[in-house]
Amino acid sequence: MDKEINMDLIKKIKKLQNNEIGELVSKRISEFESFKNKSNEKWFAELCFCILTANSRAKTAINIQNELGERGFINKNEKELSLVIKNNKHRFHNNKAKFICNAREHINIKDKLKKLNEVDAREAREWLVKNIKGIGYKEASHFLRNTGSKNIAILDRHILGLMVENNLIDMKPKSLNKKNYLEIEEKFKSIAENIKMSLAELDLYMWYMKTGGVLK
Repeated sequence: MDKEINMDLIKKIKKLQNNEIGELVSKRISEFESFKNKSNEKWFAELCFCILTANSRAKTAINIQNELGERGFINKNEKELSLVIKNNKHRFHNNKAKFICNAREHINIKDKLKKLNEVDAREAREWLVKNIKGIGYKEASHFLRNTGSKNIAILDRHILGLMVENNLIDMKPKSLNKKNYLEIEEKFKSIAENIKMSLAELDLYMWYMKTGGVLK
């Protein structure tokens, strides 16, 4: 992990900062920050969304979230959830439905994470990985970013691919365990520090560079 930061990448990101993409990123960050004032139910719905993003396209998970809404995530039984997820062409509908039902033990997720998150988002991430089935480091980071945390990295395939392309890491890891996730996150953090932006902002810019969109 001793590779130097690719200055061409830095220049491209700074250029995006100064056009309409920069405005869109700022808007999205404000939306994430607003989650601090939202209910446990809305936080739980966002947790379910992040469970759905694993091994799936973000747009698919967004479509499912929009269809179910927070009440659907809380009230529909496992079979009903599975059918909605399947109808949206998600490959792992049965597993995802089961994970969401299991996660209902933590519907008051905002209250559970509040003290941890205020102290250290990484501590909150460890709690999520340990306690929520279907949530790994990427999904936990995604959830925390979407609910207002700014200094953890969402290392999905798009971000990892861009890091490989810019010689920041040698290759995409076959799997992301805690050790290599934290190692790559430090490299990601060094890019953010160079540009003087949060990891949450950098993720959105780099995701845009690979996908052409600024989603959540």
